[in-house]
Amino acid sequence: MFNFLLSRKGIFPAALLLASSLCLMPSCTEEDDISVPAARPVEDLNWTFEETPVWADEFSEPGTPSSTRWQYEEGFTGWGNNELQYYSKGDNVSIQDGILTIEARKEDRGGAKYTSSRIITRGLGDFLYGRFEARIKLPAGRGTWPAFWMLPSDFSYGNWPKSGEIDIMEHVGWNPGVVHCTVHTEKNNGSNGTQIGASKRITEFDTQFRVYRVDWTPYAIRGYVDDEKIFEYTNKNTGFSTWPFNKRFFLLLNLAIGGQWGGAQGVDNTIFPARMQVDYVRVYKMVN
Repeated sequence: MFNFLLSRKGIFPAALLLASSLCLMPSCTEEDDISVPAARPVEDLNWTFEETPVWADEFSEPGTPSSTRWQYEEGFTGWGNNELQYYSKGDNVSIQDGILTIEARKEDRGGAKYTSSRIITRGLGDFLYGRFEARIKLPAGRGTWPAFWMLPSDFSYGNWPKSGEIDIMEHVGWNPGVVHCTVHTEKNNGSNGTQIGASKRITEFDTQFRVYRVDWTPYAIRGYVDDEKIFEYTNKNTGFSTWPFNKRFFLLLNLAIGGQWGGAQGVDNTIFPARMQVDYVRVYKMVN
């Protein structure tokens, strides 16, 4: 779900950028720059991941998402994609019976005709390498655009797409059952249709939970659906224009309505309320 930094300016207070974060490289600190040396080819060292999550939300407490793990993005800005929803602060998200629900509704708010929610871990969970997974049941219906994805915490290489984006899972309702795993970089990105990704058609996407996962190491970003690998993007060691993925990223969960991709065939107003449901989100530390 590509987005332009311009549309997010002013959303995050500067203090958030100084908040504590999690580093998933062993024995590293926030000050470390563990970029791969340009003169040395990148090797696949067959990194593994710890068995116990270093960060997780099982959504076991009813109510709304924990403020120690998530914060909200709010407003009606188009979010870089000409999306149609107003993202509320807590009104469209709830936790019950161990399930997080993001609900999109057909209602007027802040100049928009729809409302929904977008929650993020920036400043509360920022990660460098690791295994990232969520168990999700997707909404059905033309115009829905749910996503589980990652953006850079610090935009060290510049505005989108220079600092990168990792889309662990996206689904557009006008193409039901086809889920996508994608990366965006300065060289290959969604603004010009050169992004690199893979797709898989699944059944019962809107009635059954599926596990969507990315394994991110210095060598590659690999995408999985229910433990089946569907995508691999490797580090060619040609600089940040193709591999900006040596900096911290944070997680996002959202349900957009319409937009350049999600709304390519319009919005079916009979589908609302539409719900994206999440059983858990887990992050596992990479092991050398």
